Amino acid sequence: MAAKRLWEPLELVKLLGPEPLELLLQLLLEPEEREVPVSRCSDPCLPGSRKKARETIYTCCYDCVPCSEGEISNITDSETCNKCPSDEWPNEKRDGCLPKVLDFISYHNDAMASVFSCVSLFGCLVTGSILGIFISYRDTPIVRANNQNLSYLLLVSIILSFLSVFLFLGCPSDVTCRLRETSFGVFFSVAVSSLLAKTVMVCVAFKSTKPGSPWRKWLSVKLPYTIVLLCSSIQVIICVIWLSISPPFQDLDTQSYPGKIIIQCNAGSDIWFYCMLGYLGFLAAVSFVLAFMVRTLPDTFNEAKYITFSMLVFCSVWIAMIPAYLSTTGKSMVAVEVFAVMASSAGLLGCVFLPKCFIILFRSEMNRKTDLLGKRGN
Repeated sequence: MAAKRLWEPLELVKLLGPEPLELLLQLLLEPEEREVPVSRCSDPCLPGSRKKARETIYTCCYDCVPCSEGEISNITDSETCNKCPSDEWPNEKRDGCLPKVLDFISYHNDAMASVFSCVSLFGCLVTGSILGIFISYRDTPIVRANNQNLSYLLLVSIILSFLSVFLFLGCPSDVTCRLRETSFGVFFSVAVSSLLAKTVMVCVAFKSTKPGSPWRKWLSVKLPYTIVLLCSSIQVIICVIWLSISPPFQDLDTQSYPGKIIIQCNAGSDIWFYCMLGYLGFLAAVSFVLAFMVRTLPDTFNEAKYITFSMLVFCSVWIAMIPAYLSTTGKSMVAVEVFAVMASSAGLLGCVFLPKCFIILFRSEMNRKTDLLGKRGN
């Protein structure tokens, strides 16, 4: 009977399962070796998550849910997640904040900046070479017949337009934002005004060939420079008013892309920005229409044909740029602007000057006064 009473608790333990056995073993241990039992129905929530109460009658029961985007928790069993500062972003575990990546066209480790820089420098080199050719052959008929001083001014403005590309590269600041948004407007206004003056002089020169023509009084050396100065001054006034009222400034966009701070230029006043672009488009449209109207004049005045093509390219580039510019942000928006500047500068250079350089360098027999005047009577 005693043996039977001895095994009755063991039989009871077998019936109850392993948990009472573990409790019994704990009781048999020394007090300092015993573990205090924990009564909880949920595992601890690790850093990077927070507790979410379950819909039960037990308040100690909860689920662990990851912190939301932009939030972290750095303690165990956190009740809430905290947002990172505006210039920081959670790490992968969401238990700490890291500085956000600065997004702009950087000179360091950015292929886009390298490509734009090389193309811009190449454009400056080609334009400078053409300017040297025109200066070296300044006494030849093809250079003298097309108002060489306006050609020099046009080439210098194209060089400055290519150089303005560097204002779009690197981290923008308030100064560079103001320069980049106004420089290309002023430089292109000088270039287009020069082409407009050339076209006007072509038209006036042709009409003044008739005996007793009243257009002869307009054949003044000051007329083309007056046109360039007047048309460019209007653009300068627009830019000065823009800079005085609401100038462009550096803008930090921390919301558009997670983990990035987009450093970009804010136009300040969109009205004056579009006034600047609108006036530039107006000059280009007037130059194109006028050059198109006089393109069929005798070969003596065939520069109007080149101006027509150059203005067609110029207008096409900027018309295509506007919707692309409005639909992009950050580096893509800057890239669109840079591409428009380089493409329009290359269009002016290629359409107006490359045919003349070809004649000067490779067809010198055509660079004679008799060739320029040979078809005038046709």
